[in-house]
Amino acid sequence: MIDLVRGLPGNVVGFSAHGLVTEDDYRKVLIPAVENALKLHDRIRVYYEIGPNFTGFDLGAMFADVRIGASRLFHWERIALVTDVPWIRDSARLFSFLIPAQIRTFDTADALKAKTWIVAG
Repeated sequence: MIDLVRGLPGNVVGFSAHGLVTEDDYRKVLIPAVENALKLHDRIRVYYEIGPNFTGFDLGAMFADVRIGASRLFHWERIALVTDVPWIRDSARLFSFLIPAQIRTFDTADALKAKTWIVAG
């Protein structure tokens, strides 16, 4: 499941993932939030928190993630990924060169630091 993280500036979209993340979560929550932010801003920032009770992505969610990422490739300004899940941190580091944006990973304990970074400057 994906929930919106509230209280961020208009150029920042925030998400919190927990349990199983599905393609439906992307269609109903993530993609509309990104599209709405892009109506007002040419480039946006993403705060993406993956909590300790996260169990994974279904195949549709993985494809939806790639589609939204690739279709808006030059619209990402910064991405803060907050997680303690090793394979997600490693994947973000491995593929970060493909995305022309500043990407930083943060431990879950540093979520406040991640929020500060994503809204700064």
